[in-house]
Amino acid sequence: MAQTCALLGFACYAVVLTTLQDEWRLSNLQSGLIASAFFFGYMLMVPLATALTDRVDAKKVYLIGGISAACGLMGMALLAHDFWTALFFMALNGAGLAGTYMPGLKILSDRIKTGELTRHIAFYTAFFGIGTGFSYLISGWILNTLGWRYVFGLISLGPLTALLIVLLFIPALTHEKWQGPFQIRLSDIFPIDKWRLVLQDKTASGFIFGYTAHTVELFASRSWIVAFFAFCALVSGDSFLLTATTLAGVINFFGVPASIIGNEIALKIGRQKWICIVMLTSALFGVALAASTGQPWWLIVALATGHSIFIMADSATLTAGLVTSAKENIKGAAMGLHSLMGFGGGLFGPAIFGFVLDLTGSRTSQISWVWAYVAIVIWGVLFVIYERRNGWGSNEHRIDH
Repeated sequence: MAQTCALLGFACYAVVLTTLQDEWRLSNLQSGLIASAFFFGYMLMVPLATALTDRVDAKKVYLIGGISAACGLMGMALLAHDFWTALFFMALNGAGLAGTYMPGLKILSDRIKTGELTRHIAFYTAFFGIGTGFSYLISGWILNTLGWRYVFGLISLGPLTALLIVLLFIPALTHEKWQGPFQIRLSDIFPIDKWRLVLQDKTASGFIFGYTAHTVELFASRSWIVAFFAFCALVSGDSFLLTATTLAGVINFFGVPASIIGNEIALKIGRQKWICIVMLTSALFGVALAASTGQPWWLIVALATGHSIFIMADSATLTAGLVTSAKENIKGAAMGLHSLMGFGGGLFGPAIFGFVLDLTGSRTSQISWVWAYVAIVIWGVLFVIYERRNGWGSNEHRIDH
């Protein structure tokens, strides 16, 4: 519940992207960079947030994250007026998510001592899709009735609600390692030596690089999907049953069962094999979706849904694979690196997409959308080719059991 509320600010900007682009006269690259600023803020904060969870109860870190996200959203509502101010407040919003997402996972893993942990992780990561789905829906409704500033202002109540849920309903933990004087060093925030050990582990590093390729595609498509649907409507001249924002929200929900079921399939056939199948299928759906403009709406929606399902079908598998394969003494550092590199993909994805749109024409050219989608799905394909060549999945063992 808390994660769903904390993520309500995730798609605010994607929903108002075309509105702000027209009002502030932004290029596609600038629009993409504002979306990327959210992930930049996340990347700045996540090493500190994950390091803190090894020193104090993750619940305390979560509360700070909730406040930061609410401040970023309120700043967008009240103070943002151009490209630079939007960059700052979106980065603050992203830093807030860093204080809630992985610390939320740590809250779970610190408290769950029985049962299949990967299933808890799968449900937690899958609820990312529920939070972002509601983010599209609610942001779209507010934009249509009240205007873009109210989108950010009212949605700021989401992270505040998340903060209250964790404050009131998650019992605090005490642990001997959290007692005594509190010290945190730069080497704790950026544990380079531990990260080197993580990257030397071929299995763990494979999951991290896979997650990075996954997030380039995931966050670029989520940042631009509303604008893409608006373009489809412009080309066809038809109005559709649902608005672009509602459509984007509904499609996001399909990622939730896809992530959970994907983890179950991976347990049966092997994680690496499943990840490779999913990434290649996702790439095909992405390119087919971009090429579908001007086609009937039912086909566009079917392809967008298929793309969303296959983007998310390996999400829980990648995270659970990393958590279960990383050695116990470097697990916290591994989770931090996983999140840092993953959202690094999120940082580059939307900007790459916008840059390619500018480079190949504009937002009003079909071939530009095709090239933009190719630019974000190609990373998953390259990852599969590289890892298969290096035997990542050839002698896979059942690390999860």
